Amino acid sequence: MARAARQTRKPAPNQAAARPNVKENSVGKTITIKHVTRIEGHARISIHLDEEGKVRSTQFHVTQVRGFEKFVEGRPYYEMPAITARICGICPVSHLLASVKACDAIMAVQPPAAAVKLRELLHCGQFVQSHALSFFHLSSPDLLLGMDADPAVRNVLGVLEKYPDLARSGIVLRRFGQQVIERLAKERVHPAWTVPGGVNEPLTADRRDAILSELPVAKAIVRHTLQFFKENLSSFAEEIETFGNAPSCYAGLTDAAGNLRLYSGMVQFRDAEAKPLASFEDPADYRSFIGEAVLPYSYLKAPYYKPAGYPEGVYRVGPLARLNVAGQCGTPEADSELAQFRQRFGRAPQSAFLYHYARLIEAMYALERTETLLKDPEILSPHVRAFAGVNSLRGVGIIEAPRGLLIHDYEVDPNGAMRRANLVVATGHNNLAIGQGIQQVAQRYVDGAKLTEGMLNRVSALVRAYDPCLSCSTHALGQIPLQVELVAPDGALLDRFCR
Repeated sequence: MARAARQTRKPAPNQAAARPNVKENSVGKTITIKHVTRIEGHARISIHLDEEGKVRSTQFHVTQVRGFEKFVEGRPYYEMPAITARICGICPVSHLLASVKACDAIMAVQPPAAAVKLRELLHCGQFVQSHALSFFHLSSPDLLLGMDADPAVRNVLGVLEKYPDLARSGIVLRRFGQQVIERLAKERVHPAWTVPGGVNEPLTADRRDAILSELPVAKAIVRHTLQFFKENLSSFAEEIETFGNAPSCYAGLTDAAGNLRLYSGMVQFRDAEAKPLASFEDPADYRSFIGEAVLPYSYLKAPYYKPAGYPEGVYRVGPLARLNVAGQCGTPEADSELAQFRQRFGRAPQSAFLYHYARLIEAMYALERTETLLKDPEILSPHVRAFAGVNSLRGVGIIEAPRGLLIHDYEVDPNGAMRRANLVVATGHNNLAIGQGIQQVAQRYVDGAKLTEGMLNRVSALVRAYDPCLSCSTHALGQIPLQVELVAPDGALLDRFCR
């Protein structure tokens, strides 16, 4: 009886996508998924049907706007890491690191070697906690309970009930990543430890040893989860075939030998067959390769690969893109998993569904890099910061955030006051690809004559595969789209204003 009651209770508020809004127009119907659930931030999806009920087109609307780039103008450049970290509570470390790298460039300094390693160590902790959050908490309800499961139980509580050990493992793994951040920076969220020129305090031996002592458990969790995921992939053969598998370019950081890199390296672009297209080492050169278009129906810009032009220059970033760009990870266990991944899906698989698989491989890589960095004697060096003033009026920092390339581009006056900031965030890079994937999935699964919740959940699941961070991604460029509707108490539309 208890289980029956649980199955029939009303869906939780975050399952609003199960109740789409359907409107008739002169051409056909428009289905609106008002809230894409289990993502960071706010978005909706419009699915436009023709007169026969077939999907004609789709739109991915990011409905929130963040004004960070505008209201930082006039602030001292050295405040930028603390300010931009507040963009997001999930990936503040990513913004901190991209920002301090931009500030290093303004100061024209090279942080001490120990500081660079400590920053990368912090970043590894960020990758582990973020990938654990995405896989275990946001996507596992689809992956473990099924795309067509009752939305009342298709959530993290449902996973905890059916797969308690796996759910608890996700909590432990995320906690490990958060504790790496806390042991280095004294705070798990928005730490002030990372500063222009380096970090403000060295690592102690006892904190190093504490992290090392917990690494075996974290690695065991990732091994077990990878094995479990690989054994169950066959049940998602159709999703793998149809989830955003249109060929695209890819971009990511590598070292000169082609190894995966998360903190520093050269930006490489590769085509759909993993053949090299272009690369650059100086972060300030990104404008030669990345353009930014504005979409009339979204606050999220649409970066594109400039040599191919807009809108043809679709490229992707993030876990799958990084594995497609890199020759290898550069650590033993991650490379072993990558070899199995490529043996099964090819050198450069296209399906966005495989972002989940790639995320787990990267979690193992981050743990292995954590161990390597902690065992480096230089990691305990007391020399962790360089000091300087304004020596350049522009600074650009590029890192790999968990969701993909993150670019902070700052211009200052001679006194160090911010004149301009431009943030090109991972979810923005993926915007065009997400839009294409939504249309592909909708055309495959959505039947306008008979809607089911599972159809629309698959459309939302395509978005979740990219693990978008919409709070990070949006800001205004050009004209801001605005629509205001006046609705009567009975729901009738009285008037509409558009700008």
